[in-house]
Amino acid sequence: MKNIPILLLAAGQSRRMRGRDKLMEDVDGDPLLRRVAKRACAAGIGPVIVALPPAPHPRHAPLEGLPVVPVEVPDAADGLSASLKRALAAVPDTAEAVMILLADLPDILTQDIIHVAQATVSKKHSLIWRGATEDGAPGHPVVLARALFPELAALNGDAGAQVVIRRHADRVMLVPLPGQHALHDLDTPEDWACWRAERDRKTGKGRA
Repeated sequence: MKNIPILLLAAGQSRRMRGRDKLMEDVDGDPLLRRVAKRACAAGIGPVIVALPPAPHPRHAPLEGLPVVPVEVPDAADGLSASLKRALAAVPDTAEAVMILLADLPDILTQDIIHVAQATVSKKHSLIWRGATEDGAPGHPVVLARALFPELAALNGDAGAQVVIRRHADRVMLVPLPGQHALHDLDTPEDWACWRAERDRKTGKGRA
């Protein structure tokens, strides 16, 4: 497997949570941000570069003790592209590709991250390898080859890497992951309530 740095994007403002921070929500004893960062580190495919709001900010604390490279994004309000470009600037020159991973995917597993990275070994004509749900809906994580770095660095606004992915749609390989792991993000208090209720139902915690 190649050396593939992981760009963990965690500088957004969590506006739809109505005063709460989705990345600080507790999941099995850890804030969501730490949960996802730990799994990214455990994948062992490359350095984990985390885009964060400038310190002091509560999101820095959950990363303490983890082998991550924090990158502050003072212009995060300019959109997702600002976080992406700041993180990309910290990527080693030796990297042949980067993986973009969103920090609000509570179901993403270390094995999911590894599985998408392993797909790059069979390069064929692909430049982009993208995690998908079990029924084929595209999601995250997404690996982009070094040939696309200049296009990523030129992005503006809140569209993020989607602009580049659409531009090279014929060079995308979808990599199916279990269930809805690749797509199940939690943006609102209602999303969190539904997700927790479903987890309780599956584990039997909601039974009398």
